[in-house]
Amino acid sequence: MRIIRCLPNRVLFNTIFVVVNMLMASTRFSLSRSVHPILKRPHFPSYPSCPRFAPKGLPKSHPCPLWSSSFSFCIQTFHRSTSPYLFSSSSSFSSCSSISPPPMASSASVGDNIESNPLLEDFDFPPFDVVEAQHVRPGIRALLKKLESDLDELEKTVEPSWPKLVEPLEKIVDRLAVVWGMVNHLKAVKDTAELRAAIEEVQPEKVKFQLRLGQSKPIYNAFKAIKESPDWQSLSEARKRIVDAQIKEAVLNGVSLEDDEREKFNNIEQELERLSQKFSENVLDATKKFEKLITDKKEIDGLPATALGLAAQSAASKGHENATAENGPWMITLDAPSFISVMQHARNRALREEVYRAYITRASSGDLDNTPIINQILKLRLKKAKLLNYNNYAEVSMATKMATVDKAEELLEKLRSASWNASVQDVEDLKSYSKSQGAPEADNLSHWDMSFWSERLRESKYNINEEELRPYFSFSKVMGGLFNLAKILFEIDIEPADGLAPVWNNDVRFYCVKDSLGSPIAYFYFDPYSRPSEKRGGAWMDEVVSRSRVLSRNGTTSRLPIAHMVCNQTPPFGDKPSLMTFREVETVFHEFGHALQHMLTKQDEGLVAGIRGIEWDAVELPSQFMENWCYHRDTLMSIAKHYQTGESLPEEVYLKLLAARTFRAGSLSLRQIKFASLDLELHTKYISDGSESVYDVDQRVSRKTQVIPPLPEDRFLCAFNHIFAGGYAAGYYSYKWAEVLSADAFSAFEDAGLEDSKAVKEAGHKFRETILALGGGKAPLEVFVEFRGREPSPEPLLRHNGLLPATA
Repeated sequence: MRIIRCLPNRVLFNTIFVVVNMLMASTRFSLSRSVHPILKRPHFPSYPSCPRFAPKGLPKSHPCPLWSSSFSFCIQTFHRSTSPYLFSSSSSFSSCSSISPPPMASSASVGDNIESNPLLEDFDFPPFDVVEAQHVRPGIRALLKKLESDLDELEKTVEPSWPKLVEPLEKIVDRLAVVWGMVNHLKAVKDTAELRAAIEEVQPEKVKFQLRLGQSKPIYNAFKAIKESPDWQSLSEARKRIVDAQIKEAVLNGVSLEDDEREKFNNIEQELERLSQKFSENVLDATKKFEKLITDKKEIDGLPATALGLAAQSAASKGHENATAENGPWMITLDAPSFISVMQHARNRALREEVYRAYITRASSGDLDNTPIINQILKLRLKKAKLLNYNNYAEVSMATKMATVDKAEELLEKLRSASWNASVQDVEDLKSYSKSQGAPEADNLSHWDMSFWSERLRESKYNINEEELRPYFSFSKVMGGLFNLAKILFEIDIEPADGLAPVWNNDVRFYCVKDSLGSPIAYFYFDPYSRPSEKRGGAWMDEVVSRSRVLSRNGTTSRLPIAHMVCNQTPPFGDKPSLMTFREVETVFHEFGHALQHMLTKQDEGLVAGIRGIEWDAVELPSQFMENWCYHRDTLMSIAKHYQTGESLPEEVYLKLLAARTFRAGSLSLRQIKFASLDLELHTKYISDGSESVYDVDQRVSRKTQVIPPLPEDRFLCAFNHIFAGGYAAGYYSYKWAEVLSADAFSAFEDAGLEDSKAVKEAGHKFRETILALGGGKAPLEVFVEFRGREPSPEPLLRHNGLLPATA
């Protein structure tokens, strides 16, 4: 599900001002909001998530804007189903270490051998290690055939009752979600041409089934009958939410359309799915296509040792076997760690310009040009909205969110006006500083200068060097500190469970989450490192399976949730462990926030458990909330230990980090507002065949949201995965909307006293019992009020970002 990031408080690395565009392309977020409410993810994110009655793109990952402020089971016995088309659902494990991994099917020697197809095996943990491209076509087709049969049976026997309607429906949706989610996940982390082709071939068949499910009149009428029955008032709040969501999603899925209109609608949905898939593939291919080999070290003067090591590693992977960090050659790519390092540290201005221009024009020319795809997507979304009797696609999107178009625009304008003057001052500060350093470009700073001089100014102003901080943030220490924070706040223990579940790469870790009594309550995978040759950029959290009473194996204990977190941080190099930037630390905290909401749910109704059923613009609350702890003294000091000496981060450095938190906050805030405003403009007023191109709209919106306007040739829209290949169409504002919620939620801990351990634990318990536990079973505003005691206020966000007017 996707899942995701965006607080301008990540200002510490605002130096990545330019990187904002970069992340645009990388985020995937399985939390695609075009999923069945049952599957609503947020990463998350994480994650990332505005679903439709039937899953349109069943679990997608929740794309996390890496530029955000801080930038979608265990069981005692392994039951074997008698049907090769079903996978089992685990209920609970007595422990994580006392059992061996479930038996997994070996790779079929013949792709169409259904008997040995791992996608159709009965499993407790997905067989990520043996699924191959050859399994996709026969496996998905066999699964769809079985689900068609199940749907036929449901429509014949459906009654307006939970056992005869919702429970069998959940089983159908869940089967497809888990299996398709597995295949789609592998495409994101282990991409091959063969896997891509197989998915592309069966995807129309999957979408066809989803449309049939979403437009089932027997199911729709049964839900309406429940809503109109005398028993309605006796239903739990969670069940009422499920019924209301299913009715609304069915209408949005075209259930009420006449035959000819439904056919048009279905054709649009099929084409939108295909175009979105192609869009993301073009971005990935265009990103991988750029390679610049450098043999003269003078050309990359300024790059830190970590970046040089990574560049040499990339060169070695491309055939330059003797490449070393010291002597090269070095390969510069558009992958996040490489791109950011060049933008921030390369003294060679011509190199910065070349790499920047390559980045902002990805997927905008030749066979990989996404321009016609963008226009076609926008045209089809408008047609879809008109078929559903909405004025524009933004209204369709908002139908399943907390906000309305007007409310979203109102918030964005409020934040824009609060950020504009600060952003203007940011640019003036850079001009003054670069001039003081004798920079010839000082009077004419361009986009490829912003990150470089921002980093220099930050180093000068706060005496903080990002690269010098890396040794204090080793991967193992960061994860240990994060897990300890979760124990303090939420009374859980997280233990390594490597070997219990198959993984897709040797770097992937597997963990078990236990409650205070030592009982397993959830599991998650973590894939931390960048692999540009096969793995999408960005960061996300997604569900593998969700908590569910209906899908319990033993009929009593609910099936336990499993998540996966994916990042693209700097991998280990030579004898050094993975040493993280502070931004990468924030990213891990962010994605873990999405995972916590998925894993710590106490909701047993599977259609609204965890991140399912939560309105898209509220789904970033837990992830952005967790980012705040990166600035909490005790938390930061617990993870900031020098990997060689064990020395703690010096106190004065911590204080400088804290002071630097609001550095260039106005610029970073405005950047997110630009993305959100452009997204809404394209989905409310833009006409594909009108006088303006999408790039004209970009330039127009930028005049109000960028102090330095984009280059005329800027084509960042061609890599804007969030809105053209993810779940954020007419929903990018959600990052800011949820940022308000998350900042206000963290202010509850500030009000209680961050140095008062008892108060922090009490607030953490309340946060877990509301925000993390209730899932989509209660309206997000009501959940927030239950936690905070009042409705949210934007003041804490502006205060955290240093953007409150002086009088406030």
